[in-house]
Amino acid sequence: MSVKVRVVCATRETARGFATRTALGRSLALYGPLCELRLFPNNGSGLPAVYNTAIRESSTDPAVLVFVHDDVHLLDFYWPTRIIQGLDKFDVLGLAGNRRRVARQPAWRFLDDRWTKDQRDNLSGVVAHGRCWPADYISAYGPPGQEVKLLDGVMLAAHSATLISKNVLFDETFDFHFYDLDFCRTAEQLGLRMGTWAISAMHESDGSFGTSSWRQGYERYLAKWRS
Repeated sequence: MSVKVRVVCATRETARGFATRTALGRSLALYGPLCELRLFPNNGSGLPAVYNTAIRESSTDPAVLVFVHDDVHLLDFYWPTRIIQGLDKFDVLGLAGNRRRVARQPAWRFLDDRWTKDQRDNLSGVVAHGRCWPADYISAYGPPGQEVKLLDGVMLAAHSATLISKNVLFDETFDFHFYDLDFCRTAEQLGLRMGTWAISAMHESDGSFGTSSWRQGYERYLAKWRS
């Protein structure tokens, strides 16, 4: 491929542990020739700080940046090509998201903090869940390839040049929770189009909604955006 694809990942594992004990590390062992890896091992920083470092580094070494959690299995042989194809249509790409945004929304697929799910017509994307294949289950939220206002942060992709030219960064007041919703709202404010794409991936986690750290993030998010 003529376009360079760079996976950006933060992990609490060592570099060796990432390669042998994480879903993403084991996946990249198969796809290594197709992409670069910018790994942040032994990480104790919030994801926004790590991701911003990778964005700034790319100012002298541009690439398609793929921000992805370390507990993601890449199941698609052609995922780098699919990401590049998706970025021909959208400025920011993800696996799943919501075509709309509502007031005080606590996550892209829920309407309130009582975990009321949004209607399928508003959702887009497909994600498998489990630790080995076949997956435990597949969440088919809605047809992919649609423009959305919110994306799940499990995987986000964009051309580094696009982010830099628009001065789009992650807000480092967030750590693990709500950085993705906040990023999407910032991207929208700065005129970027976001969408989902058909990329086969399996996530080992289904989220940690409702924990004390999640609640703190929710309060910071509402204080910033007022809705």
